[in-house]
Amino acid sequence: MADPATHVAEVVGPAAVQHTPHYLRVGDGYVATLIVTGYPPEVGMSWLEPILAWPGRLDVVQHIEPVPAVTAAARLRRQRARLESNRRFDINRGGLGDPAVDAAAEDAADLAERVARGAARLFRVGHLLCVHAGSVPELIDAVAQVRAAAASVLLDTQPATWRQLQAWTSSLPLAADSIGLRRIVDSDALAAAFPLGSHDLPAPLPGEGAPAGGVLYGLSTGSNGVVWWDRWQQDNYNSVVLARSGAGKSYLVKLESLRSLYDGVHVAIIDPEGEYLRLCDAVGGVAVELGAAGVRVNPFNLPVSDRRPDALQRRAMFIHTLVGVLLGEQPPAAERSALDRAVLAAYQAAGITSDPATWHRPPPLLQDLAAALAAGGDPAGHILAARLSPWVDGSFKDLFDGPSTVRAVGPLVVWSVRQLPDELRSVGMLLALDAIWRAVDAPTAGAGGGPDVRRLVVVDEAWTLLREGEGARFLYRLSKAARKRRAGVAVVTQDAADLLGSDLGVAVIANAGTQVLMRQSPQAIERITEQFALTAGEARMLLSAGRGEALLLAGAHRVAFQTVASAREHALCTGVADGPTADVGAGDLPDDLGDDLGDDLGDDLSDDFGDLQDDRGAW
Repeated sequence: MADPATHVAEVVGPAAVQHTPHYLRVGDGYVATLIVTGYPPEVGMSWLEPILAWPGRLDVVQHIEPVPAVTAAARLRRQRARLESNRRFDINRGGLGDPAVDAAAEDAADLAERVARGAARLFRVGHLLCVHAGSVPELIDAVAQVRAAAASVLLDTQPATWRQLQAWTSSLPLAADSIGLRRIVDSDALAAAFPLGSHDLPAPLPGEGAPAGGVLYGLSTGSNGVVWWDRWQQDNYNSVVLARSGAGKSYLVKLESLRSLYDGVHVAIIDPEGEYLRLCDAVGGVAVELGAAGVRVNPFNLPVSDRRPDALQRRAMFIHTLVGVLLGEQPPAAERSALDRAVLAAYQAAGITSDPATWHRPPPLLQDLAAALAAGGDPAGHILAARLSPWVDGSFKDLFDGPSTVRAVGPLVVWSVRQLPDELRSVGMLLALDAIWRAVDAPTAGAGGGPDVRRLVVVDEAWTLLREGEGARFLYRLSKAARKRRAGVAVVTQDAADLLGSDLGVAVIANAGTQVLMRQSPQAIERITEQFALTAGEARMLLSAGRGEALLLAGAHRVAFQTVASAREHALCTGVADGPTADVGAGDLPDDLGDDLGDDLGDDLSDDFGDLQDDRGAW
C-alpha cells in the first residue's frame, strides 16, 4: 500500500523541480531563498513589517526552537562571565572601557534576571525569505528589492547559494529546517516579530479568488498597495466620512459614486453646494435643483405602486417630521394632535382614504393642510396654521406652492439645494431624503430597477440636517433601515462636533460599517480619537494629513491611503482636464492600474452612461 504522505505530495506538489546554484524552477515559477544572517541590536514592534509589506509574493519563514531554562541560564552565565572578563582586562591594562561591551554586559545581566524570574524565555530562531517570480529576470529584480527592504531594518541577508533546494524545503510547512542557521533571541524580540498589524487590508485566502465587487479607494501610504474596498460585503452598507474643510472629502465621495455606478449601483446624492452637477451631467443622470424657478416638491405625494395598508399612515408621520423641521422644533402636544387631525382631513378632502384605489387622485398641498388647521375649532390648530404661514403664503412658499414638478428616477439622481435660502436648506435635504427613501423602500415604484438593485444614498454636508432634531432622527431611521433594503447611506460632513455632539449622531457612526477619516482640526481630534479608538500615531496622521490622505476604519481593518484617480475621473470630479494634480489630492496611478481605469472609466464611460441621456424617459 502506498504511503499516504507520498500520495499527498503527488497531488499537491509541483510537477518538477529544477535545481540550480542560485534559484529553483518549481513548476512554472522560479524561487530563490535568502537566509537572514545578521540582526539589529534592538528591534521595535512589528520589525518584520517592511518585509511583509513588500508588494510581491514572498514567504517569510520563522523556525522557532525554545531553549530549556536550565540551558538558557548556563549560557547566560558564561556570556556574562566572558563580558565581565573583557571589561576587567581592559581596566587592568589601564585602557578605556568599550561602550559596546558595557552595553552588552548590562543587557545580559538584565536578561539573566528576567529569565531567572520567569519573565522571559530564550529561543533559537532562524529566518528564511523565499522569493517567487514568473521568470529569471523578474526573480533577480525581486531578490534585490527584498534584500533592500531587509537592509532598511538592519537585517543582513545572504542567498542560499548551492543550498537552494534545502532552503526551499525548509520554507515549506514540514517543520524541518535543513539550513540550521539560528540565533538566540528572547521572548520580547520574538513576539515583536509577529505581524500583529499591517499597512494593507487582508488579501483573500488561497483558493478564494479576488472579490467580484468593490471600488478603488486609493493606494496605501504605508506599502503603496492598492486599497480596494467593498462596502456591500460588510455587516451593514453605511459609511461616514469625516474631514475638515479642504481635506478632499467631496473629491473622494465623487470618485466612489462614479466607480459605484460603474459597478451597477444606483446612486442618489444630496448636494448642498452644486458640486455634483457636472458629474451628473457627464453620466446622464437626473439633477433636481431645489429652489430653481418652477421646481416644487409636494410632501403629500403617495406612491401609486405602494399597496401596503399603512402607506397613508407613513405619509402622515412624515408630515409630522416635516413640520418639526419647518418650525425648528417639535410642536406642543396640543398642536401635534391638531396637526394629525388636519392631515387626515386634508387627504379626505382630496378624496384619498386608506383604500389604495384612491391614491391615484391628486394629493393635497401644504396650503390645504393650513386650511384644514384653520377650519377646525381647535385654538391650537389656528396657532399652528399661523406658524406655518411663511411656507404657505409667505416668503418660502415657492417650494410647496403646487404639485410636484420633478420625477427623480434613474441610476444617478442628484438633489441640489444650493439655490435654496439657508432657512430652507435643511427642509430641502429632508424632502430629498424622503423622496430617496420612498424609492429605496418601494423599489418597484419605477426607480429604474428591481428589488435586488443596490442603492447608495450620499448625504453631503450632513451637518445641515443633523443640527435639526427631527432631521437627525429621520437620518438615523434611514441608516438603521437601509440595510434590509440593499441600500447604504454615506454621511459626509466637515463638522465633527455636530455628529459627535448628539446621541443620534453617535448612533449614525455606530451603524456605519465603513468609516473614513481625513484631516482633522486640533480642536476635534480628542473627541474623534476617543470615539474611533485611534492610536496616537493615527491621531498624529490625521492632524498632518495632506489633501486626499485618509484613514479607512472597518472593524478590525485599519489602513491609511491616498486618493488616486485617472485623468478622466479627475476631469469629471473637478472640471480640470489636465489630469490629476497634487493640489486636489489625486496622485498618479501606477501605469498598469491607470491604464485600466483610463480605459474602463474613460473610453467606455460614454458607452455605459452616455445613452442614459436619451433613455431618461424610459426610467
